[in-house]
Amino acid sequence: MIILKSPREIEEMRPASQIVADCHREIAKIIEPGITTLEINDMVARHIVKLGGKQFTKGYNGFPAETCASVNDVVAHGFPSRRKLENGDIVTIDIVVEYNGWFGDSGWTYAIGQVSPVAEKLMKVTKECLYIGIEKALPGNRLGDVTSAIQAHAESNGFSVVRDLLAHGIGRSLHEEPNYEHVGIAGKGIRLKEGMAMTIEPMINEGTYRITIDDDEWTARTADGKLSAQYEHTIVITGDGPQILTAQ
Repeated sequence: MIILKSPREIEEMRPASQIVADCHREIAKIIEPGITTLEINDMVARHIVKLGGKQFTKGYNGFPAETCASVNDVVAHGFPSRRKLENGDIVTIDIVVEYNGWFGDSGWTYAIGQVSPVAEKLMKVTKECLYIGIEKALPGNRLGDVTSAIQAHAESNGFSVVRDLLAHGIGRSLHEEPNYEHVGIAGKGIRLKEGMAMTIEPMINEGTYRITIDDDEWTARTADGKLSAQYEHTIVITGDGPQILTAQ
């Protein structure tokens, strides 16, 4: 069942998402060659507490950290580590925060130093996919209008869209309905309604859309070892258009 949020509930959701956004602003200040994703994770953990929020991911089904840190060919759910980030790496940091019983969720891909032309293009196109999808998140549209627009933009640029990891509704739980892939057919799927809160979070791969899962049962990688990028916002659908709650 999809849970529609009232205007009051949307305002109650906003602080959790803004803590997430503020964490990303802090990451942007410090991320550079030589830093480790574990150092980034620990900074985020402290910052969430400083702002009055609660982290969610550490301990969730055994996940070991407050952030997901996915480097290069890791699509999602990477573990923060002591490996120093190197010039040319790309890394997605995904953060979930709970505040007063409401959740916010946003992942962002960062370039480390000077990245390759293909990495730069992948990041650019992936971010474009996010905002193209958000533009289609209007009352009366179908979910397929969102996902097909994302898929068309990624594939027209020579990239692929991950199928096996899903976006989701969000609110008093991190994962609510709908759960959906970022591929589809325009005019198909559920009808979007005012009050729907959801993540839009395309994971776009340089090569194949297929993924593998490491023995840790969390780390998702591209099956061909090529790069992956992701940009994610928590949004709500309103009569005035989509509102981005995790806007930085």
